[in-house]
Amino acid sequence: MQFMEGASVYDVNDQQVGRISHVVMNPDSGEVTHVIVRQGLIFTEDKVVPIELFKNTSQDRATLRSTVDKIDELPKFEETEYIPAEAAVEAGIPAPTYPLVNTYYWYPAGAYPVGGPLGAPYADRRYVPITEKNIPEGTIALQEGARVFSVDDKHVGNIDNVIVDPDTSHVTHLVISQGLLFKSKKVVPAFWVKHTLEDEVYLTVTADFLTDLPDYNR
Repeated sequence: MQFMEGASVYDVNDQQVGRISHVVMNPDSGEVTHVIVRQGLIFTEDKVVPIELFKNTSQDRATLRSTVDKIDELPKFEETEYIPAEAAVEAGIPAPTYPLVNTYYWYPAGAYPVGGPLGAPYADRRYVPITEKNIPEGTIALQEGARVFSVDDKHVGNIDNVIVDPDTSHVTHLVISQGLLFKSKKVVPAFWVKHTLEDEVYLTVTADFLTDLPDYNR
């Protein structure tokens, strides 16, 4: 199975559902559990789709076993809630670098704040946005397009395609895209991967070693 950046996803009735944006995997075992499918163009929504729902995939297309309405029922990839800033401090959550959301406390009916009319606001309260990812514990959402670095700390390309064994759901290879206008691709076995983050992948081989590999033309 191949999961390529931006590949179109269709339901069992050949209705387009969205496009692939992330592959959810365990960075230690290499097992893929879910794929993030982005719906919409301007106003987008990302859905967490279990890998078992994929019927077949190719470089530019993936077909699901379900209908589009069933996909709409799946959880969102990220959900944001707002909690009081003081609660965030107690929980050890770092303060955001952007402006917080201001709201007001109000006195209940019959109470009179000092120096103000009935029902006037008496305190300015700040809330902190907390975003959680709806993916299994211990997994990461590897971005299609994540940057790849060689063992000698050189940026050698970006993730273009994730190849998964359909029987075990484990990553077998990564396809790395190199260049801007005239792109070439290299295929990297999964056991060459030293460390994986959401937006970066670190290899155990040098940049020169990758350069000498034959281009991947599939």
